[in-house]
Amino acid sequence: MAQDDGVDGYDLIGDVHGCGHTLIRLLEALGYRAEDGVFRHPCRRVIFLGDLIDRGPSIRLAVSVAKRMVDAGEAHIVMGNHEVNALAYCHQAPSDSEREWLRDHTPRNNRIIGRTLEQFHAFPLEWEACLSWFMTLPLCLDLGGLRVVHACWDEPLIAAFLARRPDARIDRDFLVESVQYGSLAQRILDRLTRGTQLPLPPGVEIRSGDGFTRRSFRTHFWCRNPRTYGDVVFQPDNLPLGLEDRPLSAGERERLSYYPESAPPLFVGHYWCKGVPALPRANIACLDYSAVKYGRLVAYRWEGEERLDANRFVWVDVEREGARG
Repeated sequence: MAQDDGVDGYDLIGDVHGCGHTLIRLLEALGYRAEDGVFRHPCRRVIFLGDLIDRGPSIRLAVSVAKRMVDAGEAHIVMGNHEVNALAYCHQAPSDSEREWLRDHTPRNNRIIGRTLEQFHAFPLEWEACLSWFMTLPLCLDLGGLRVVHACWDEPLIAAFLARRPDARIDRDFLVESVQYGSLAQRILDRLTRGTQLPLPPGVEIRSGDGFTRRSFRTHFWCRNPRTYGDVVFQPDNLPLGLEDRPLSAGERERLSYYPESAPPLFVGHYWCKGVPALPRANIACLDYSAVKYGRLVAYRWEGEERLDANRFVWVDVEREGARG
């Protein structure tokens, strides 16, 4: 996919997570104005990094703003893991399956999607339209000078995916296959939208800031020769005491991805960063700064540069839910 004709640059926006009013404030700060219900810029386009839904106070608004822009050709978007979760949660499993839904309706999964279903409860046709739209979202974008994926650009898996789905979009058969652990569809969808996680040692767990107990930790993909857990951990929650220096096993290192320094600039979301936006490397930017946890909704203004510049980050603080999110 090539860059859009007549466009001077792209504004890449991280995980919105239902902060619809904050999204509008960010778009306005970037110079976009609403015309006939669509936010437009005279010479720029937006690229959303996925995870429009769940957690926030104005999920329907967030989806509506993004979808209208994409439908009008004013934005692109890639699928996030929360869109994947919603599709699997709301699609029944095949009749010969032991499960009823592709994503089980467990207390944990119910909680993750709960606010989205609450806010769409009185609008079932709108929710069905959202699910249909989610199914059309590509998993990755390569516009020549820049690349976009929600969590991790894994070159071998992306090549395998594009050989099977040249438009980078999934379908129902792919979604059904993805719930089979170890299948190619599962490995592609998991790596591109969730990144890599390594299991914690037996008996060790993390009580995460979002209220979940986790027995694994998120890792990044830009360390050439990682040796310890601390070399690759990439999440807001600290590892339990002593694990930063724990050596990676050969098997753990094999599970990790690596994005070369010579590759085009890459933009991801997903990782719940905190603080002032910064670049982990000159060709990688993470734009997820925990907006829904009253952090920042972050954009990067890309204008063709091969080496990214931290001065091009733009963000707005998320107001507390008592005001508007």
